[in-house]
Amino acid sequence: MNILQKIARQIIKKSFNFSVWTIEQFHDKNYYADQVENLRKYPIGTLGHDIAKCLDDNKLGLVPKYESHDLKHVLLDFKMTPVDEIRMQAFMLGNGNYTIPCFAILTFGAILLPDEWSTFYKDFKSGQKSKPISSWTIEKYADFQTQTLRKQVIETRTENQKTVTMKAIVKYGALASIIAGIFGMLFCLPFLFSSNIADLIGAGFPFVGGAILTVGGLFTLSNLHRQIPKYI
Repeated sequence: MNILQKIARQIIKKSFNFSVWTIEQFHDKNYYADQVENLRKYPIGTLGHDIAKCLDDNKLGLVPKYESHDLKHVLLDFKMTPVDEIRMQAFMLGNGNYTIPCFAILTFGAILLPDEWSTFYKDFKSGQKSKPISSWTIEKYADFQTQTLRKQVIETRTENQKTVTMKAIVKYGALASIIAGIFGMLFCLPFLFSSNIADLIGAGFPFVGGAILTVGGLFTLSNLHRQIPKYI
């Protein structure tokens, strides 16, 4: 691993730590600490116990309002590392989790970790073949055996899949729109802080256009996702 790759991973790690710290400032830490304590009481081998153990081993707590995030880390066996964080988002995108945080984190990681693109793609394909888990909660699955759930999730779907359908065309068109929009916004962002009015005007309209592409793509994927049957 070269120096640039190490720096990229440190940037991702510090960014996540800062994001978690910011979220925690607006929530009651004691409430979430009590939740972890309750998870420790579950029998060994259950998802609840394994989530608590993972948090304890990494000296972390539940992220307020993002508890299912830690569930997915344990269930999918992704470590609490910068690379595995992005890998999990790639898996979840393939799994049908079309949310702004998922797109934002994956895009951020893909920009900083081009050496991992092939790995992210494999995780994305794995997510496509697995049962949807974006709506899973700790409360519902804490007392299930982790290994049993993991086998059920990773098990390849058996339904027939057509090679090309209108839904697939719309889906990938929406993904392309989101990616183009995000990259356009990132490209224009530095110019929005310029004191030159020409830069502000020149970057402002493309930035708004990128935002429209991103929101439109997310809206389209959200509508498609509602039509996909749940395999839980």
